[in-house]
Amino acid sequence: MKELFTIVVFSEHHIGLLNRITIIFTRRYINIESLTVSSTEIKGIHRFNITIEETKERVEKVTRQIEKLPEVIRAEYYVNEEIVYREIALYKIPIQSAIEKNIEQVLREYNASLVDVQKDFVIIEKTGHVEDTGKLYEVLKPYNILQFVRSGRICITNQRKELSTYLNDLPVNEYVKE
Repeated sequence: MKELFTIVVFSEHHIGLLNRITIIFTRRYINIESLTVSSTEIKGIHRFNITIEETKERVEKVTRQIEKLPEVIRAEYYVNEEIVYREIALYKIPIQSAIEKNIEQVLREYNASLVDVQKDFVIIEKTGHVEDTGKLYEVLKPYNILQFVRSGRICITNQRKELSTYLNDLPVNEYVKE
C-alpha cells in the first residue's frame, strides 16, 4: 500500500549529485512530490528532503540505492509521524481586491502574513502543511490570485541523534571533517 514518505539525504556538496539522485527515482518510475536542498549545521554538508508516495518496500530499496552514491553520507526515510514538517506558500493578489474584501480578517483566520505591499498587489505568506496552504488558496481564489508558489517540504526528525553525533561515530577514514 502506498503512503507518503520523506527521504532525508545528507551529502557532501558536489556538482551533479542532485541529477544522480533524481535518476535513481526516474529509473524506478517513482514521481517526486517535493524536493528541497539546503545546507546543514555542519559546513560542507547538505541535506535533501525528498517526498514521495510509494510502498515501504520500494522506499527502502531507493534509499539504499541513494546511500550507495559516493558523496552521500547518510540516507533515511520517515513517515509523517516521525518528523516535524512544513512548507511555505506565497500568494500574490491585486491590492484593490485585498482592500475591497477585507484581507486582514482572512490573514488572522488562517494565520497568514502580509509580507509585501506594492502599488498594484500584495503578497501573502502562509507556512504549514499542504492542506493548510491549499485551504488558504481556495479562500483566496475569489481575490483573483495573480501568482501562487509553494516550496517543497522541509523537515526535522523526532530522533534524538543529531547529524554531528552520527558523523563523530563514523570511522576516521569514512568521512573527513573540514
